[in-house]
Amino acid sequence: MDDLTVARAIHVLAVIHWFGGVAFVTAVILPAIAALEEPSRRFALFEAIEHRFSAQVKISVPVAGLSGAWMVWRLDAWSRFLEPAGWWLAAMALVWLLFMAILFVVEPLLLRGWFHRHVAADPAGTFRRLQRAHAFLLLIGTTVSAAGVFGAHGLLD
Repeated sequence: MDDLTVARAIHVLAVIHWFGGVAFVTAVILPAIAALEEPSRRFALFEAIEHRFSAQVKISVPVAGLSGAWMVWRLDAWSRFLEPAGWWLAAMALVWLLFMAILFVVEPLLLRGWFHRHVAADPAGTFRRLQRAHAFLLLIGTTVSAAGVFGAHGLLD
């Protein structure tokens, strides 16, 4: 077994954990909280549950990026980012950068305080915005993941 096979397996497992968790939170946890909790308590319950996943995804997202970068480096595929047929590589890198920024900069430094201020004024509306944001992130992540699979198998060239 060579290092590219190991890197690909690590990459796929990291992405499965990452987007499987995003899908579970978006499609199961958030709707359940919205249906079962009073608006004023939704965000606190979400934070309590999401905190556990956030700690895990702060490992799987960097691992996905590092393993992806390793494969690009080993294959000397940097030029593919500039080719029209390699758009899916750039898209994967952009989604990865977006999630890295959200996880390590935006959420801890900006969003946490913003949500707490807005939950106090409009708990139901703020929770709906949270649900829409997660749905958008799931949509772009799933779309780009599918493009990555197709692209890696030469179906988008």
